[in-house]
Amino acid sequence: MTSDPTSASSGPAATASSPATTGGARERLLQLISDLAVVRGRVTLSSGAEADYYVDLRRVTLHHEAAPLVGEVLLDLLAEQVPGGLAGVDAVGGLTMGADPVACALLHAARSRGTVPLDAFVVRKEAKAHGLQRRVEGPDVAGRRVVAVEDTSTTGGSVLTAVTALREAGAEVVAVAVILDRATGAKEVVEAQGLPYLTAYSVDELGL
Repeated sequence: MTSDPTSASSGPAATASSPATTGGARERLLQLISDLAVVRGRVTLSSGAEADYYVDLRRVTLHHEAAPLVGEVLLDLLAEQVPGGLAGVDAVGGLTMGADPVACALLHAARSRGTVPLDAFVVRKEAKAHGLQRRVEGPDVAGRRVVAVEDTSTTGGSVLTAVTALREAGAEVVAVAVILDRATGAKEVVEAQGLPYLTAYSVDELGL
């Protein structure tokens, strides 16, 4: 009996994007966030408000196992919720430094899947005073559709700072995407600017 060449050649690609694999990645990343990133105790947030816990997502975005999962989960999020799917996004990035590993994880996930080319960029807090004096580093974003990413956002201030810089650089910002929504007002602030606010997880999923 002759084997089906189409089935044989599509096996790995189908596995990479199948619902079972995607679901497993999402569940595993949620567990890693819970295990690695949630720090309990009284803390003062960047907004000045106090909380009984802190979620340090750099412990996840820079972790050997969790970082690739960040790319997989957020790539699925963009594919599902950005108008036009991944074909509607040319590049991802945000305000250094929280956004940097998130953008790199997305870049590598897109390359690994072979879906669409996805560049990354870094938004400086202020333009360099020397060299090219750029505020948005990386491949040029002018005239390109971009998603501003962040690991998490409390007030929306940091990611909107990135959005402003990107627009000044000539980019079309199509959405904001974060790993975790803390339910502290960032969603409402971002959406008030006319931007979709996409989030992979909520604090409720962490039991916080």
